[in-house]
Amino acid sequence: MADLQDDLHPSTEAGELDDLPASFPAAVAEVLAPEPYTPVSDPDDAPLERAHAVLAAHPVADGYSGLPWALKHLPWYDLEIGESAVDTDVPRLRAGRVGALFAALHLPEAIDGDRAVGATMEQLDLVKTVVREHPEGLRLAYDAGEAIDARNCGRVAVLPGPAGAAAVGNSLGILRSLHLLGLRVLTLTGVTWAGGTGLTRFGEEVVREMNRLGVVADLSGASPGTFRRTFAVSKAPALCTRSAARALRPHPANLPDDLLAELGAAGGLCLVPLTAEQTGPTVRDVADHLDHVREVAGPGGVGLSGTYDTGTAHPQELGDASCYPRLVAELLRRGWDEADVALLTWGNVQRVLRGAAFTARAFQARRQPSTATIADLDG
Repeated sequence: MADLQDDLHPSTEAGELDDLPASFPAAVAEVLAPEPYTPVSDPDDAPLERAHAVLAAHPVADGYSGLPWALKHLPWYDLEIGESAVDTDVPRLRAGRVGALFAALHLPEAIDGDRAVGATMEQLDLVKTVVREHPEGLRLAYDAGEAIDARNCGRVAVLPGPAGAAAVGNSLGILRSLHLLGLRVLTLTGVTWAGGTGLTRFGEEVVREMNRLGVVADLSGASPGTFRRTFAVSKAPALCTRSAARALRPHPANLPDDLLAELGAAGGLCLVPLTAEQTGPTVRDVADHLDHVREVAGPGGVGLSGTYDTGTAHPQELGDASCYPRLVAELLRRGWDEADVALLTWGNVQRVLRGAAFTARAFQARRQPSTATIADLDG
């Protein structure tokens, strides 16, 4: 870590920014590797019983929840006692053994430009309001440690993000402001600096500033060029918050095997969505995707993304946030080790969050906030 040194000159290539090896994300993953796993259930128990036992110790970190936008359109709601108008509330989160969820701040495609900045801030404010109004069930968290603290207090940790890249408004100052307000994940799509050809020079500077702040890059829906250039520039692990295996289902947001392998090698994480469109109509289809991603990206490269309250259909038996034990039971029937299930549900997301924080501390010791602008770097 002593060699972490960024050159802020606009013309500097990413590989010349510092002396860290290209394998830095893997090194972070090794430093922050989880403790050896201790079994928490009896192998002779029925799969559903074992699933509940594993999830009690290693709850689900749900990588994508559309709840903020869904609640925005309700005149009244109470998540504490239960809310039938949405797929997610406190009773169902507890029944599903959910310990943390990422509250998505994505906006409808019609909202872009300057409107996207303000609308994302409103979404962030709504997330904080919802958590504040449900203190017995929910607690805001901004890093891995706070997520664990919330779980240990019997609350579900709510982490703000991902937000769309348009929320940054082509300004690193706005990115820093959003981080101060709580944003922890940013999706690198839908902007000129992260397009079909990859990251522009300004896009690369955005990624470096995200590293310095501890904002995790979300690459779901990103082009292969953006995907690979982010790996080259970023020193922190990346997420794909809503991507399954394209080899099993040819959805445009699903990842081909070559990108899955690269994601796993870079210490990143593919969060498989529980949607009929991307993974198939049954719990077995979802398990097939999890099997495939684990095989290609490795046990440390797969996680879960409920994608509840996004307006999309879900597989049978996985209709709301209470259904995770059914999916875990299916994996145990297939011979998944409890240790791999624990990584899938909780450990891998924790590793990525800790890796982002680890990298941010190193960057902040040697790199000042960037003052570069899109006009400076991209013309």
